[in-house]
Amino acid sequence: MPEAGSSEKSEEDVTWLKVGNISGVFGIKGWLKIYANTDKKENILAYKPWYVERNNVRQAIKLKAGKPHGKTVIALFDGIDDRNEAETWIGCDIYIRSDQLPKLRKDEFYWSDLIGLKVVSTQGDDYGVIDRMLETGANDVIVAKGERERLIPYLTGDIVKSVDLEEGQMIVDWEADF
Repeated sequence: MPEAGSSEKSEEDVTWLKVGNISGVFGIKGWLKIYANTDKKENILAYKPWYVERNNVRQAIKLKAGKPHGKTVIALFDGIDDRNEAETWIGCDIYIRSDQLPKLRKDEFYWSDLIGLKVVSTQGDDYGVIDRMLETGANDVIVAKGERERLIPYLTGDIVKSVDLEEGQMIVDWEADF
C-alpha cells in the first residue's frame, strides 16, 4: 500500500483514525503485540508512521520491523530494545492520519467517513445519525441512532440509495417500523 504524500496539514485539520492498540509484549528483545482494527490484521503494517498515544501525548513512532503472528501482529519500535521498556507501552492506542489512507474509487467510503452522517429514508423519515458500523460477515450494518436505534444493512443500490459526504447525509430505502 503506498504511503500518503508529504503534504502536511495543520494539527487542527488532521483527522485521526484509531487503527489498533498495543496489547502485550513478545519475547525479551522489545517486540510488542499489536491488536489491529484493520480489515486484515497485517494491513496495519502498511501505514507509516504510526502515532502512538502514550501518557496523553500522541507521537510519531518509527517501526523497525513488524509481521503477523497468530491472531495478532508483532512489531518492533525504533528505540525499544528490551522487554522492560516494551512493557511500558502496553495499553497505548495506535493512530494514523486520515490522509495516510489510500484514495478510494467513486462511491466507496471508509467507515470513519460514514459515522455521523444523517440517515433519511426515501420517504423522508429522519432516522438520526450513523453511530457506528458493524461487520456481520454477510454484509456490513449501519447503526443509526435517532428517536430509537435502527440496524440497517449496508447494501449499496438495494438499501443505501445515496451517500453525500458534503451534505452529511445518507438516503436509505428502509421502512420506519423496522
